[in-house]
Amino acid sequence: MNINNLVLAASDNEVAGVVIAVITVAVVIIVLFKTARVVPQRQAYVVERLGKYRKTLEAGFHILVPFFDRIAYKHSLKEVAVDVPSQMCITKDNIAIEIDGVLYMQVLDAKAASYGIENYYFASSQLAQTTLRSEIGKIELDRTFEERDTINAQVITALDKASEPWGLKITRYEIANIKPPKSVQDALEKQMRAERERRAQIALSEGQREAQINVAEGEKQDAIKRSEAKKLSQVNEAEGKAREIELLATATADGINRIAAAIQSPGGQAAVNLRVAEQYVKEFGNLAKEGNTLIVPQNLSDIGGTVASLAKILEGSKDGDPRAFTAGNPPPPPLR
Repeated sequence: MNINNLVLAASDNEVAGVVIAVITVAVVIIVLFKTARVVPQRQAYVVERLGKYRKTLEAGFHILVPFFDRIAYKHSLKEVAVDVPSQMCITKDNIAIEIDGVLYMQVLDAKAASYGIENYYFASSQLAQTTLRSEIGKIELDRTFEERDTINAQVITALDKASEPWGLKITRYEIANIKPPKSVQDALEKQMRAERERRAQIALSEGQREAQINVAEGEKQDAIKRSEAKKLSQVNEAEGKAREIELLATATADGINRIAAAIQSPGGQAAVNLRVAEQYVKEFGNLAKEGNTLIVPQNLSDIGGTVASLAKILEGSKDGDPRAFTAGNPPPPPLR
């Protein structure tokens, strides 16, 4: 019995030792877990000791006091995008439009972000919505599309000022969508369609005007060219006629000079008398052919006297006598 009791006592001691060892290992693991902390890059841990702020752990390995220190808050120092829910905003001209956006922020002070506000994501989103409604109410509907940058800047300014005690930095705010009512969309589409048609008509009219100007300019140039060509033609024709007259006058003067020289030569006067007599007889013979009336000279039988009178007239004209052609001495008939 004593031996059995000893064996049982030894077994109980071994079990107790194993349990104590397990408990010791567990306690060591828990202590290590509570004591050693590794903070990842671009993150910050806020440590509290007995419920009071102790310090902020940056990236790296840190040792805490077990059972006294604890990690109360963990913050990411990266820039975070927060979706701002869509909301209805009233413009200055009383048009309700639906707008949503995206807010970009970054934690700069982990302590202020932990104790300055309960939920800075929700607070920033709500503040962005209220600021956006205020800014949209200051402008008309037509300007909301072209004033996006101005609205974004105003929202960032308001949020950045309000979030400074929270340890946040509002980096950007972007309006994602602006959705006006269906009726307003239809009106805007009609307006844009009318504007495009107006621009098309203006472009067409400008094209027609340019075409008419080009045609008129072409006709003007054509008329100028035609008038210049006509002027050159008239000048050339006038110069040709003048040259012709000059040549005829020169030839006539040359012929007259030759006739005068021939008359002055020996036998010339007799030849002239003969030519005058022949022409006289020929022209007298043609009188009866031109009508029913026959004109008979008084001295028809005295052809020689007539020729002598004509010769005297020629001599008078040759000597420069002004009485050569008078009422009593009519000019001889033309030579043919």
